[in-house]
Amino acid sequence: MNILLPVDGSENALRATRFVIDLAKSCTKPAEIHLLTVQPPIISGDVRMFVSKDAINDYYRDEGTKALASARAALDAAGVVYQFHIGVGHIAETVAAYAKDKNCDQVVMGTRGMGGLAGLVMGSVASKVIHLVDCPVTLVK
Repeated sequence: MNILLPVDGSENALRATRFVIDLAKSCTKPAEIHLLTVQPPIISGDVRMFVSKDAINDYYRDEGTKALASARAALDAAGVVYQFHIGVGHIAETVAAYAKDKNCDQVVMGTRGMGGLAGLVMGSVASKVIHLVDCPVTLVK
């Protein structure tokens, strides 16, 4: 089984990670886990005028690393093998493209993200992902 696990560092993403750990351990053959976080692009021309491309890429890497930290710790503690990736782009579209590129059999993700307005956005991201991918999507509450 080839599973995509998009995370954002939220508690709901960590619950989805725990679900994937249980799922991976129940598979008869080793599951291939793809851990993904997606950083929204910095598109302001003003920012790009004053901040170097390297600094922006460092920012994406730092924020992505933070978003992946709790999921990576849980997967490592459970002894589940995974690959991780930090993407940049519109979140739902990037998740869908990654699922297609990696031929994922399933996407497992939390229903809401980092609280407040971000939580509403993650809810809409989950809905968009469902419509964009061709494989089953499991939403973990």
